[in-house]
Amino acid sequence: MRDTRESRLLLVLLIAVAFALITVDIRGGEASPVDGARRAAAGVFGPVENGVASAVDPIGNAIGAVRDSGERHDRIAELERENAALKVRLGSDDRNRSRVRELDSMLRKAGAGQYGIKAAEVIAIGAAQGFSWTVTIDAGSDDGIRRDMTVLNGDGLVGRVTTVGPGTATVLLANDPDFTVGTRMEKTNELGFATGQGDRPLSVQLLNGKAKVKPGDRLVTFGSQADKPFVPGVPVGEVVRVDPSGGDLTRTVSVRPYAGFTKLDVVGVVVQAPRTDPRDMVLPPRPRPAPTVTVTVTPSPSGAPEDRADADGGVAGRPEEQDEE
Repeated sequence: MRDTRESRLLLVLLIAVAFALITVDIRGGEASPVDGARRAAAGVFGPVENGVASAVDPIGNAIGAVRDSGERHDRIAELERENAALKVRLGSDDRNRSRVRELDSMLRKAGAGQYGIKAAEVIAIGAAQGFSWTVTIDAGSDDGIRRDMTVLNGDGLVGRVTTVGPGTATVLLANDPDFTVGTRMEKTNELGFATGQGDRPLSVQLLNGKAKVKPGDRLVTFGSQADKPFVPGVPVGEVVRVDPSGGDLTRTVSVRPYAGFTKLDVVGVVVQAPRTDPRDMVLPPRPRPAPTVTVTVTPSPSGAPEDRADADGGVAGRPEEQDEE
């Protein structure tokens, strides 16, 4: 149709009529005068709509499936993130439980020795150049930490404080070659000096060249004047090797330290020394030997092992004398 003035007028008229019918239909509700026409149109076009709908349903379902698949993928990703977070939380809980055990063991040691301690966490290790064995802890002068204080953990002697900042401090470990501590043997009270040897056992030089010492003997710190840098009674380690004396004035033994210097986590700085020397009270109890099972055989008058009756009344002890079936 040409774009003439009459056609434009007709288009405007049709639009006006359409708006008028829509307005009448909305205002009339169920009593709308066009309701009958609408029902008639539904009867004519309803089957066609159903056919078209059934034809396009698979496509619609596919689109819905793709949409749902995306939602499921997002949910799976969310669950995976939750599982990962749960694993991290469980791992953290395991680590926390381990640290609680370490702290509990350290507090038991401090209680046995009557040491006043400030717990701290190892947050850094020192440089390996020059065979320096140091760690940094997260406690400093603001926490009452001072230079030349003894550091221990739940196993035994860790080292001594060398440098102190407001919130951190440096600890020289007992296995450092520049580390020396006075020691005392358990029970015998033999005195000596332990020196660090890196990743090897401590070297302890006993002042008595004729001291009787054997592997398994244990040592504790002897203590220093005014309890600095070492308080007395802190477990040091066990003797693993005894060098021949050779008539020297001193005797050298190798000692395996109780503390594991490569796996330090929670440590305690002794901020208050004990009133009296705890001597050997802080050493862990020695393991009890397992009972030995012994069998006693009572000989018979003829010299052979005495026969014993079994639960069925038969003779046990000499199979060759049992009746054959």
